[in-house]
Amino acid sequence: MTASQTARTARTGKPKLAFRPLPVPQVDVRGFWGDRAEAVATRTADILYDRCVEARMLEQIDPDRPSPGIVIPFHSPSPDEAASPGFTGSTVTTQMFWDSDLGKTIETAAYSLYRRKNPELENKIDAVIDMYGRLQQEDGYLSSWYQRIQPGKRWTNLRDCHELYCAGHLIEGAVAYYQATGKRKLLDIMCRYADHIASVLGPEPGKKKGYCGHEEIELALVKLARVTGEQKYMVLAKYFIDQRGQQPHYFDEEARARGADPKAYHFKTYEYSQSHIPVREQDKVVGHAVRAMYLYSGMADIATEYGDDTLRVALDRLWDDLTTKNLYITGGLGPSAHNEGFTSDYDLPNETAYAETCASVGLVFWASRMLGMGPNARYADMMERALYNGSISGLSLDGSLFFYENPLESRGKHNRWKWHRCPCCPPNVGRMVASIGSYFYSLADDALAVHLYGDSTARFDISGVPVTLTQASRYPWDGALEITVEPQAPVAFTLHLRVPGWSSGARLEINGEAVDLEELTSDGYAAIRRNWTKGDRVRLDLEMPIERLYANPEVRQDAGRVALSRGPLIYCVEATDNDTSLHRLTLPRTAGIEAHDEPDLLGGVVTLSATAQADAGDGWRDGLYRSEPPAKVETRLTAIPYFAWDNREPGEMLVWLRDG
Repeated sequence: MTASQTARTARTGKPKLAFRPLPVPQVDVRGFWGDRAEAVATRTADILYDRCVEARMLEQIDPDRPSPGIVIPFHSPSPDEAASPGFTGSTVTTQMFWDSDLGKTIETAAYSLYRRKNPELENKIDAVIDMYGRLQQEDGYLSSWYQRIQPGKRWTNLRDCHELYCAGHLIEGAVAYYQATGKRKLLDIMCRYADHIASVLGPEPGKKKGYCGHEEIELALVKLARVTGEQKYMVLAKYFIDQRGQQPHYFDEEARARGADPKAYHFKTYEYSQSHIPVREQDKVVGHAVRAMYLYSGMADIATEYGDDTLRVALDRLWDDLTTKNLYITGGLGPSAHNEGFTSDYDLPNETAYAETCASVGLVFWASRMLGMGPNARYADMMERALYNGSISGLSLDGSLFFYENPLESRGKHNRWKWHRCPCCPPNVGRMVASIGSYFYSLADDALAVHLYGDSTARFDISGVPVTLTQASRYPWDGALEITVEPQAPVAFTLHLRVPGWSSGARLEINGEAVDLEELTSDGYAAIRRNWTKGDRVRLDLEMPIERLYANPEVRQDAGRVALSRGPLIYCVEATDNDTSLHRLTLPRTAGIEAHDEPDLLGGVVTLSATAQADAGDGWRDGLYRSEPPAKVETRLTAIPYFAWDNREPGEMLVWLRDG
């Protein structure tokens, strides 16, 4: 930063160049993402509410009904836990964070109501909000678990019991509902709760020095500060970031205070919750993948709002560790079901990949927040990869069924489900898709950045001048993009356009005149600075080559294999489109690969096809092994976008093909 920018940051706590996402009501989305958002608005939002009711969540939050008690049993102890009572694995249940599921459901409903009126759903959500209003205690405290199921234990186990995590998701739901409907009842409720939290936790004498075992509230408090203009919520978010992992370790002290042995911890190490060392010292992505993504998202928000380069340095180290050693090609992350997270570098199994939907959604959150510090395609390209592949694969095309895990290989038994014992993913992918417009654009004092492409309209003010910007395109199926800028009066600002790393060639025109794109491009964004007038048109043509992608040789599971991509999309083969068992297929390096527009397939997709080879199965009836290799036969290979798999009849699926 320049000296004047540094001085301004010191005065206001906000760097001049901070980019903040446009609120959802300022962006209309059509085309590919419009279809996804429409499915959420017409089906998913209602389904989420109904399934929360079926799970008995409303019984827990309604103070006018008897408490339902323990509906979902506590986790069964492992052998070492059974031998040592007090281990936390047997003192937690997914019922503890029902408030978070309701918070995300409210958020999904809010953004869906903005897109499509649904008075019946709105009335139901209003009734849920009324229940929370009646449940809230006089001091502002609000947790259905600790008020209705385990009263008297509040603020005694932040490590394991998701108390602040639930508060965070309810805050995000409150912000969304206020932005989308103008109703602030839940916002006021959650402001009271946030004020209560600040009275209990913090660096001041007499307060607990705690933070949540499952990060989330950090993101929520930043949103709350931005929507209310109350800096105290930003200060609290910064405290949670700064305090994490400091010594003496709060989780040790907390365990002793409740009479427990700090070592009697189900996950054995505080790496599980990224609280093993202070955040600015961290350089490895470790532990539970969703928690990690939420922490890094919160760190990025605080780095943006405070111009904190010490956080930025740590975030870039963590980003490099994730993207060069620990990330699936789909933008999925966290290979292990044991800790729902990371194992060791380059350990990326395909068939057993955990790759939780929430983790890819969390990567979208993190990448989008890194863009708050300025346009940079290294983050935006990854946001796009996770968006189009690892996250929306978790939601069926019609918006009714879900994946929790997102493997890159299946023998046909991994299929979408209606609900889950731990139903975090359905409302998480639902709220992300419903709010997709806020990921397209971000606004600074005198600049607008376009991070994602697709049919959409954005409305914003720059220098006091209202501006409408409209994108027209068939993206992600076609790379031709036309942007029309309509300011109410001429206004100067910089328009930053992302040039994706996957595009082998790009051309830029402004009002029909070719522009030297390379001269304008920095960090993967073309910066167009001009005095914009009504009707100015920008055309960006991105080449969309079909690419063969190969993994680092350290990834043993992908040795000798190849994956296919086109534009932002990763492709897979499904049994329903191919005549042979998928593991028998080999894609020769000499094979030409063609793209085909298929408007009537899977809601309209572009498929890839090639002439491949398959191992013949004849001659093997006499045994498992022989001295002659199988014969090769020619076959046609068809691949579809990974996000669309398992939307037809169940069957095998494969991302990584044998390379020939």
